[in-house]
Amino acid sequence: MEFIQITSPDDFRTKEIYSSYINSFPEDERRNREQFSQLFNNEKVKVFSVLNDLKYIGYLIAWELTEFVFIEHFEIFSEFRSQKFGSEVIQKLFRDYSKIILEAEPSDLDDDARRRIDFYKRNGFQIVDEDYLQPPYSQDKKPVPLWLLANYTPEKLGHLREEINDVVYCLS
Repeated sequence: MEFIQITSPDDFRTKEIYSSYINSFPEDERRNREQFSQLFNNEKVKVFSVLNDLKYIGYLIAWELTEFVFIEHFEIFSEFRSQKFGSEVIQKLFRDYSKIILEAEPSDLDDDARRRIDFYKRNGFQIVDEDYLQPPYSQDKKPVPLWLLANYTPEKLGHLREEINDVVYCLS
C-alpha cells in the first residue's frame, strides 16, 4: 500500500476523489469545488491517493500542523470497503506520523457513526473531545458537532482546537 501525493487539482485522480468526496460527506462537512482545488496551493496540506495492488482505493487529506497531523477527510472507496484497507491505511499513518488528530460524527448520531467510532477505537484512536464544533466551511454552511479523536493524549486541547480552526478552517 502506498500514499501517492496529488499536487494538482488537474491530476486525473482528483476528479474521482472529488466525486466520491461530495457523495460521501454531508454538505456542511465538506468544501465546495473551488475550496477543494485551493487545497493544492497550501503547503500545509497533503492530498493523498491510496494505491493498493495498482488500484486507487481511497484518499485522505492531511494537514501537517505545528505538533500534529490533522486528517480532515479519509475515505476508502465503496467498492473496496470491508476488506481491512481502512485499518491498513491507519497503520501506515501511524508509521508516518506520531501524533494524529481527526474528526468523526458522534457515535449516537446513527449506526454508521457508531461503527466509524468503533473502527477508529479498534485502530488505536481515542476520543479526546466530545464538545468539538467543526466550523462552517463558508457562510452558507452550518457548524457541525463532531468528536475529535487522537492516537495520543493531547496536553493542550484548547491550543489544538485553535490551530485547527485558524489553519484548516481559516478563522483567524
